[in-house]
Amino acid sequence: MNILVALIPAVMWGLMPLVVSKIGGKPKQQIIGTAAGAFIFAVFVFFFTSPNYTATIIIASFISGAFWSLGQMNQFRAFTQIGVSKTMPLSTGMQLVGTSLFGVFAFHEWGTTSKLVLGFSALGLIIIGIFLTSFEENKGQDASQSMKKGLVTLFISSVGYVGYVVVTRWFDISGWDAILPQAIGMVIGAFVLSMRSEGKRFAKQTFLNIIPGVMWATGNLALLFANRLVGVATGFSLSQMGVVISTIGGILFLGEKKTKKELIFVVIGVILVIIGGTMIGFAKS
Repeated sequence: MNILVALIPAVMWGLMPLVVSKIGGKPKQQIIGTAAGAFIFAVFVFFFTSPNYTATIIIASFISGAFWSLGQMNQFRAFTQIGVSKTMPLSTGMQLVGTSLFGVFAFHEWGTTSKLVLGFSALGLIIIGIFLTSFEENKGQDASQSMKKGLVTLFISSVGYVGYVVVTRWFDISGWDAILPQAIGMVIGAFVLSMRSEGKRFAKQTFLNIIPGVMWATGNLALLFANRLVGVATGFSLSQMGVVISTIGGILFLGEKKTKKELIFVVIGVILVIIGGTMIGFAKS
């Protein structure tokens, strides 16, 4: 039963990109909708918890939520540039590398020699996996330009996601205390980031994207429970399995085309990213 709870984040976060892509809309509509869904969920959870708020917790959690908006909106942009099946393993790998390096140099998480070896070996596997998932067999000029744009977009996205994780870690803020002020930061961040984007903010797709926002928040809440039930290392590692769902789903359900060789490289790359993520989870334990 505990493992089933620990798998909920992977399922929710793996399905979320597929649902967002099926709903459609512009990235600004997607980010506002998903942020609104996360906020609604956070308000609901607030009435069943007893958070301990201080000025530091509120401000830091708010900033963390704003970073999330930066990460999520640029991930949505990457979907339009290179597709879900390329975006998700690249995004997951970049996030793992970024958060791990912060963990090593800022928080000294890999304190022993054996953990350093395990951790840096994991990063090596993840980096190889990233290169494999981005492989293109027949590189046309348009595809090459799209990939370059996608990689830049995902780098910005990863800065946002890493900031989202690092800020609350830096101030040692409990996930339960962070949920509501973080969600407020997500909503305000979404509105600020969408100011200069083309198109209107509110459309049918904006409101439909509340659904994947609730899915993301459900996965986030489940991870808090999973960390208690199975430990941080196992919970973190299992949460990375969502990349399998989103990558394969992008190919099977969204119709993103791959050559046979590209498909083989994607599968191997995803496996390496998952193995690397699992190794990092144990290096942190």
